[in-house]
Amino acid sequence: MAAKINSAYPSVDDLRTKAKKRVPKFAFEYLDGGCNEDVSISRNTSDIRKVQLQPRYLRNYGTSSTKTKVLGMEFDAPFGIAPVGLQGLMWPNSPEILAKAAYAHNIPFILSTVTTMSIERASEITEGKAWFQLYNPVEDTLRDDIIKRAEAAQCPVLVLLCDVPTFGYRPRDIRNGLALPPKMSLTNILQILGKPTWAMNTLKYGQPTFETLKPYTPEGLNLRQLGQFMDKTFSGRLNEEKIKPIRDKWKGKLVLKGVASEQDTQDAIRMGFDGIILSNHGGRQLDAAESTIHSLHDIAPKYGDQIEIMMDSGMRSGPDIARTMASGAKFTFMGRSFMYGVGALGNAGGDHTITMLKTQFKQVMDQLCCERVEDLPQHIIKKQ
Repeated sequence: MAAKINSAYPSVDDLRTKAKKRVPKFAFEYLDGGCNEDVSISRNTSDIRKVQLQPRYLRNYGTSSTKTKVLGMEFDAPFGIAPVGLQGLMWPNSPEILAKAAYAHNIPFILSTVTTMSIERASEITEGKAWFQLYNPVEDTLRDDIIKRAEAAQCPVLVLLCDVPTFGYRPRDIRNGLALPPKMSLTNILQILGKPTWAMNTLKYGQPTFETLKPYTPEGLNLRQLGQFMDKTFSGRLNEEKIKPIRDKWKGKLVLKGVASEQDTQDAIRMGFDGIILSNHGGRQLDAAESTIHSLHDIAPKYGDQIEIMMDSGMRSGPDIARTMASGAKFTFMGRSFMYGVGALGNAGGDHTITMLKTQFKQVMDQLCCERVEDLPQHIIKKQ
């Protein structure tokens, strides 16, 4: 696609600044915040940026390609759009905006169980290329029905989430009334009135709901009752006993998201997963967690030839993606960056953010004189 970078917003930080002005505070802080004191969210990015890369200026060099293969599929860049819950709350219709942009740019889009677009709609937009992330339900019948729908929608990859055994303690969401059960206070209403574009788009597209879960949600629930329903329905932990029937039923690629240790990596290999996504949920679950890049440095050299290792949490730029790929990841995912994009630029935000990140990443490859994405590990500077 032709570049469509809005020159007023050449970085994710610029998009974040603009989005903050256009999105009500309670919704922006849900997107922007981590848990507890936000230690993990900042450490993720700062540790990635400690990675240094070395160019090879005098080598024979043709041209760089950003095309990347993972799980047997080829994409035009080594990054995709991570699953994000409640996307339509942060910006109306944002999951559709991002799914369309991902499809147009040939990068993966992962739909969350608890976002505001259905499995079926995601499949329609992406012609069956959207991945689906499953929050494992308590009831097996609900799990099996959702999996059947994902299969019928031709989802090529099912992503199982393992790093939410409990909801993170998020002070800003609690103050804003967005912890379960949610509430709409006078303060939040005034915030909405101060963001007219967001408000008008919400009127246009309707109040966001958990579209994938609509068939299973009792009718007539108020916000408090809906919160209690969600808490009860998805309070189950993921373990080997619960994974086995999923592995038996699912015929496509199966990925475990939220891995942060060698032990869980070994278990994922033994259980027959095709890939893992190293993640600490963007710093939203455990504020004392190790940064994802540190986990990657430990896990990739030992297990990269046994399972496809991907990573999310902490990347905010093309150089961050390059640092992560050089550290041994086969692919990367970003969530907040794309939501900042739609929050800042609305319908143009998905295309702009993808184009910007591809341009930044390609510049790094060109500067390193690195022709293929898989050669990036040759450029990492290892510190003793």
